[in-house]
Amino acid sequence: MTSMSFTLNGERREIALDDPRVTLLDLLRERLDLTGTKKGCDRGQCGACTVIVDGRRVNACMTLAVTLDDAEITTIEGLALDGALHPVQQAFIDHDGFQCGFCTPGQIMSAVALIAEGEAGADPERIREGLSGNLCRCGAHSGIVEAVLAAQTRMKAEDAEKEAAA
Repeated sequence: MTSMSFTLNGERREIALDDPRVTLLDLLRERLDLTGTKKGCDRGQCGACTVIVDGRRVNACMTLAVTLDDAEITTIEGLALDGALHPVQQAFIDHDGFQCGFCTPGQIMSAVALIAEGEAGADPERIREGLSGNLCRCGAHSGIVEAVLAAQTRMKAEDAEKEAAA
């Protein structure tokens, strides 16, 4: 048994792992019942399992859970606050950034991190490149790019309002 602790969606968790080879994806889905993170290819190629660990995007299917002791992990379930969708989640709805929805949690998590990294910019091509590790087999990429642009604009406006109020 290997014991570890981490912060998951703002809540401190203590976990005992009986197998050090368990991936973060399997830990989230099978042990912690957080099924929003999807198992797509299980090889790190599709991005459906993207989560944010210590502020960086990672493929949960390629990350051993045991390596995340004391990490801060955010999944799709941890984005909405006080019943309000995260701006990126709302933008995906507003701009038809999904069709079947299977890749959507990974796309959203990657977009949130891309914006936080300051790498989204106003250039759609830059956003496409930044999200290139997340595949959408339905072809909703244009809606996804529009959603990222809109969410980024909204988040900047909200930040400006907070600064003005302070």
